[in-house]
Amino acid sequence: MEFVTKYITPDIKLSEFEGKYFKTEVLFEHHMLVWFISGETKIILADATYVFGAGDIFLIPRHQLATVINYPKDGKPHKTAVMHFTKEMLRDFYSRHKTAGSVTPLQKVYLFKKHPLLESCFASLIPYFDLTENLPTDIAAIKIEEAISILRSTDKDVDGLLANFEEPGKIDLTDFMERHYMFNMTMEKFSYLTGRSVATFRRDFKRSFRTTPQKWLTEKRLQLAHYLIAEKQVKPTDVYLEAGFENLSHFSYAFKNHFGYPPNHLK
Repeated sequence: MEFVTKYITPDIKLSEFEGKYFKTEVLFEHHMLVWFISGETKIILADATYVFGAGDIFLIPRHQLATVINYPKDGKPHKTAVMHFTKEMLRDFYSRHKTAGSVTPLQKVYLFKKHPLLESCFASLIPYFDLTENLPTDIAAIKIEEAISILRSTDKDVDGLLANFEEPGKIDLTDFMERHYMFNMTMEKFSYLTGRSVATFRRDFKRSFRTTPQKWLTEKRLQLAHYLIAEKQVKPTDVYLEAGFENLSHFSYAFKNHFGYPPNHLK
């Protein structure tokens, strides 16, 4: 497996992966604008699953828990160019530009399929990745501002996402965990996203579910895996990637220990 990442700046990068697949559980710290050059990606969020391929351009909101599975395809590596929109750069942008409509956090993935202006913006960056010296900061800022301006002209609702700078507040823990249990995240990240300290998260969790987070998460993920195999005919070798387990051997052991038979018994 080979993963190569080139940076123009910390906020603009080109990633290339060659191998069978690469899977990770992530919490997006910044909004990410992604241009797909080749390969395929499956992104699993709490309420939707997306599959992206060559030519797709999409914007993923920050503070999203996601399972990301990257694949090469058609003999070509998984290759993407990515821009990170940090809160600092967006605050600066919106200090100089008036927002359109109400500023409400629209938590969705924005897809701009084969958009010519965005493609041109990203394509113009490719030569910079081969520079031996760093790209001047002002040029990088211009390219990111160009991308934001194109997004705003393409989707009038995007300001509702980009111009919102609120941090997660204390939210209903039961509802959040029921929608996000399949993401293999640390207690620290689950705590942060529900607006709690780790100690408060554990205390509120036990009050709500009458058990520990670790036991509850394992059981919920095993139930999801059982459903996907038995009802959706998903292969066990694919299920563990989507059900929040770190590897196939750990999943198989936990499954047999819980149900009394291995996952391939259902097939």
